[in-house]
Amino acid sequence: MAGLREIQNRIKSIQDTRKITNAMYMISSTKMRKAKQDLENTEPYFYTLQSMMARLLRHLPDVSHMYFEKEEKEELDHQKKVGLLVITGDKGLAGAYNYNVLKLAQEFLDDQDQWAELFVVGELGRQYFTGQHVPIQENFQFTAQNPTFSRARWIAETLLEKFQSGELDEIQVIFTRMENSMTSVAEVRKMLPMDRPLMPKIPMDVYHEEFLAIPDAQTVVDSIVPNYISGFIYSALVESFCSEQNARMQAMESATNNADELLHDLSIMYNRARQAAITQEITEVCSGARAQKNKKQ
Repeated sequence: MAGLREIQNRIKSIQDTRKITNAMYMISSTKMRKAKQDLENTEPYFYTLQSMMARLLRHLPDVSHMYFEKEEKEELDHQKKVGLLVITGDKGLAGAYNYNVLKLAQEFLDDQDQWAELFVVGELGRQYFTGQHVPIQENFQFTAQNPTFSRARWIAETLLEKFQSGELDEIQVIFTRMENSMTSVAEVRKMLPMDRPLMPKIPMDVYHEEFLAIPDAQTVVDSIVPNYISGFIYSALVESFCSEQNARMQAMESATNNADELLHDLSIMYNRARQAAITQEITEVCSGARAQKNKKQ
């Protein structure tokens, strides 16, 4: 059995670690609530943009633009170039959050049918791809821990510039989406070109709203799509940030619970060791007293 001083040192060390994990749990909880509130405050604007895009495609199905997927996909005379935006965290201690994103990104890069340019958000993603000797086209620093719309717009402008110049044929993003308060899923979403929705046939006797694009549909699309992409990236940044904080909350809660169990076991071990030491001292005193008594007799 370990000595009393060794058990006391272990108890003190675990108590100090428990304070840290509990504090990290509280900090992550506060950050996640604030990020969710920021997202809820901006969602009406982005939902309006999505509704406008759906109305535009419904009323002008024949509009042709580089932002939209063509009905008959043309075969490229070169290997398809994909811009891949990977959103990871800047810190660890978040369970499998970063691992799931990086695993999905590695599977995407291993696909031989396409050639990808990496655009990375988060320090852990940069470290991983640098260690794998994978070239990074752009590393957006300090955005994972503080998602803002201005940074999302900066990322969107960088990606759109390459898409408009023809350097990229497609833009996809890998981020983590929160399904509920307990579950988060890493997934791949295509941002550009946008897929045309299947338009149902509308009966002739149904009221058709009047739709007028001023000055023309091309100008309207040029104005709406960049804002839509910025909103999509901002939503992905906030979703990933909330998922990271949620994963860290669960990891820190598990660590705190494990610390409580260890402290309980060590307390029992300490009490038993202390009782054994007291019993040993009493036995030694009694033995000494008995020996003195026998000597006198």
